[in-house]
Amino acid sequence: MPNPRLAARYAKSLIDLAVEQNSLEAVYNDMLMLQSLIKGNREFAAMLRSPVIPADKKEKVLAAVGQGRVTPLTAAFNRLLVTKGRESNLPEIAVAFVAQYKKLKGIHTVKLTTATPVTESVKQSIIDQIRKTSDMQQIELETLVNPDLIGGFTLQAGDKLVDASVANQLHEVARQFQNNDFLYKLH
Repeated sequence: MPNPRLAARYAKSLIDLAVEQNSLEAVYNDMLMLQSLIKGNREFAAMLRSPVIPADKKEKVLAAVGQGRVTPLTAAFNRLLVTKGRESNLPEIAVAFVAQYKKLKGIHTVKLTTATPVTESVKQSIIDQIRKTSDMQQIELETLVNPDLIGGFTLQAGDKLVDASVANQLHEVARQFQNNDFLYKLH
């Protein structure tokens, strides 16, 4: 069962330890790797959640997966999760860790959705424009392709959304017709 408060607490503890041990960047990379592994391997994610698989087996699998790929701090953290019976929360903890790391470093994630793929120069132009018009200086641009937009783009940064898609404009015109905005009343 998802538990965002628990995930946030464990992630905060891991960040504090990583800062204390001067290994924040390495642990961040470990969490990105674990997050990618969990997303890309459903069997691994299912193993973490399974109440049937004994804790010692889970610990061995986590150790084998991390062997030579994660820092000793991350390996110890994974063992702690298994000991405490919290290994099923590892996916949430990894997400919370990445989010807290980005907040700590002042990195803003901006999502660009377009109807067709965009070039690197267009991506860089968008990043430059965001830097000029906002206080966001460290930007991580995520790009998505959604043919339903027809054309144009949507840009989301936190809770702000710019929708300059053709689909949105067509929807707006349809709404105006439904509201009879184009009809003049003669009296």
